[in-house]
Amino acid sequence: MLTWPGNLTDTRRRLLDDLITACLEMIDLAGFACAFAGLLRPRDGNAVRLDGRIATARAADLPHLHAFTRGLDQDRDAVRAALTLPCHNGGAEGVNAKTKRIMRQTHGRAGFTPLRHRILLG
Repeated sequence: MLTWPGNLTDTRRRLLDDLITACLEMIDLAGFACAFAGLLRPRDGNAVRLDGRIATARAADLPHLHAFTRGLDQDRDAVRAALTLPCHNGGAEGVNAKTKRIMRQTHGRAGFTPLRHRILLG
């Protein structure tokens, strides 16, 4: 459900369909996840679409979605900026995540110089 719908392989599409048909709550959850994925590309009308998606999630009888929408409400300005503005810090966050992963793998066994080389070569 967390993959772009167009990127699903046939096997994963069948698995998702089986999962959705096995549980009625999964129909609402899958629909919401797919609709919310469409908001992740910044566009001008996404702020209005976000309000509609939040209203749809609140209408569903899924407590976890209600918790998710409360989290969106707590930081509404940041969420709107992320969904509407073309600039983002995804590249910097990717580098930070990669650096943290390398540091966790070494568990402090390497000093700064080997860590630096591993980051630059990775």
